[in-house]
Amino acid sequence: MNEILFPFDPADALTTPEAIETFLADAFETGDAAYIAKALGVVARAKGMTQVARDTGLSREQLYRSFSDRGNPTLKTTLAVLRAVGLDMATKPHVE
Repeated sequence: MNEILFPFDPADALTTPEAIETFLADAFETGDAAYIAKALGVVARAKGMTQVARDTGLSREQLYRSFSDRGNPTLKTTLAVLRAVGLDMATKPHVE
């Protein structure tokens, strides 16, 4: 049986602040820095990379590079993008 597969971009599903919050919370729960960075890049694309670039003062190219599969964004960049998409970083006790 042949199945027809269609491309899926998770950024298309992130249409509400609640969806973005849940998406990033799930990414943070993994504890995988590369996965978290990639997820934040997806959120930035969902919000519009041009607007995020304007709001952070960073170039679109720098943002795409930082949040790519091989990227490694600095904490400063991460915090700036989180703020640009309307979120803050918070901590909570780690539960094993």
